Amino acid sequence: MPEDVIVAPAVELPEFARARVNLADAAIGARAIDCSDEFFAPRERMLSPELPVFYPTRYDDHGKWMDGWETRRRRNGGHDWCVVRLALPGVIRGVDFDTSFFTGNYPPAASLEVCYSPDSDPGRDTAWRTLVPATSLKGDSHHFVAVDGDQPVTHLRLHLYPDGGMARLRVYGDVWCDWSRKAEAEVHDLLALENGARSIACSDAHFGHPMYLFRPGRGVNMGDGWETRRRREPGNDWCILQLGHPGIIERVEVDTAHFKGNYPDRCSIQAALVDWGTDESLVTQSMFWRTLLPEQPLSADAIHDFNEVVADFGPVSHIRLNIIPDGGVSRLRLWGRPWRRKGEEL
Repeated sequence: MPEDVIVAPAVELPEFARARVNLADAAIGARAIDCSDEFFAPRERMLSPELPVFYPTRYDDHGKWMDGWETRRRRNGGHDWCVVRLALPGVIRGVDFDTSFFTGNYPPAASLEVCYSPDSDPGRDTAWRTLVPATSLKGDSHHFVAVDGDQPVTHLRLHLYPDGGMARLRVYGDVWCDWSRKAEAEVHDLLALENGARSIACSDAHFGHPMYLFRPGRGVNMGDGWETRRRREPGNDWCILQLGHPGIIERVEVDTAHFKGNYPDRCSIQAALVDWGTDESLVTQSMFWRTLLPEQPLSADAIHDFNEVVADFGPVSHIRLNIIPDGGVSRLRLWGRPWRRKGEEL
């Protein structure tokens, strides 16, 4: 007989989290590297990208099985903590302390410290700074906290006061790439997540967000890509993306991995070097950008490599991917050389 399971409901994200990367997502490389205690539930569960679940009748050798990180009851003073290596360096815009299904065992408060240590994990002499001061928590709830961040961080330290369980820790921000460490003459994927690319806007993201287009590697399934609903009106779907660094594009790769009965029939890319306006204003501007990749046919579950048909009209910072008329794309790669204005450093 199958085991009963309850899945936590999805919630509407605040403005700071929309179209931003969860830097504490284990699916893209975040790791919980140390903690004070994990007696009831291991720390790595806290970084899962999946919604928390609850099994009413499941127990293990330590007690009730919980989907998150849970420490034992403290009897000697002090408090619990966990150190997390973020998937990528980034500037944090906000966090979510999610205590889903933790009711009589949630921590009354939590705080967050951060540091920048790109070459190694933090040690005894690492200087930590407080990002989120001690914040009161409730059981079985999301606690969204906006952060006015302006410095890149690589690690964080979560404190629970004094003990208890955290279902998920989500850390929303913008990936930060140190371009001074990259060779200017080399070709890079300027639209890679690790190089700082971000999503600006899209016509639709019913089945999957354009942010998946940047992820490393090929998509693992049909849910790991940008997919729109079936279009029932004229026109086509589109998304606007910002490169991690302005550059001159030499090659475009469109991957429809796992999209078989729902891949776009065709695609095209428009592009521009943008140095004014807001993200919202780009939606109108993008309709008039020049064509970087003229309309090209696509096929199911395949990598499409375009180089000779890519237009050479100088540096670009933003693109508009048009899929015609709708459907799903797993990954988009824009290979090119970083460009900088005269006198500007990478």
